[in-house]
Amino acid sequence: MSHTVGQVAGFAGITVRTLHHYDEIGLLVPSERTHAGHRRYGDGDLDRLQQILFYRELGFPLDEVATLLDDPEADPRAHLRRQHELLTARIEKLQKMAAAVEHAMEARRMGINLTPEERFEVFGDKDPEQYAEEAEQRWGGTEAYAESQRRAASYTKEDWKRLQAEANDWSERYTALMAEGEPSTGERAMDMAEEHRRHIGTWYYECPYEMHQCLGEMYVSDERFKAFYDAMRPGLAEHLREAITANAARRRP
Repeated sequence: MSHTVGQVAGFAGITVRTLHHYDEIGLLVPSERTHAGHRRYGDGDLDRLQQILFYRELGFPLDEVATLLDDPEADPRAHLRRQHELLTARIEKLQKMAAAVEHAMEARRMGINLTPEERFEVFGDKDPEQYAEEAEQRWGGTEAYAESQRRAASYTKEDWKRLQAEANDWSERYTALMAEGEPSTGERAMDMAEEHRRHIGTWYYECPYEMHQCLGEMYVSDERFKAFYDAMRPGLAEHLREAITANAARRRP
């Protein structure tokens, strides 16, 4: 059974002109012709076309495709293995691209309008959107969440770098304070807790003492937050929670 050039073009999703070109350069010469000279393609031709289109999709130049297909030493099974390897690599690349696009979309939604290079410069290998969806589910209806979104949308790369620098400086000083044996209810610890609260209020949303205490409880009860703070120094999450509570108590009239 053979097929006309128009039928094959329809099967393959390409143009008749493309098939004519493949014939002219010897890449895909139809195995039959009618008495009137019209091209007719058999099953073997269709198999070859499928391989041509596969390699073309992967970006191979047509002359290289011809070399691959016309190699008399080529093993059909080796061709299949090569196609499988190339396809697997292509899938992995597309998955990475899709993940990058998803992160970019999420960053836009969060208001972090930085280029990939700027994001790496500011956040390094940390993912600022790691818990974005969960945060929206838990606090999306609150004014604090809406305010943090509004503020984030206005921040430049330099703003994010300042924010990160302040957070890193606080972490270093709190770690040093614990190393010196400062109790969680000590004046310096409470002052650091107050600084932590004001950092949130400056960069994200207004954080009254009651809200700050709720955050302190979450830093201990949520394993991810606890791991984040305890990575700075073991026991820091619990120490900070107690310092936040003590600071709120001394501020009450």
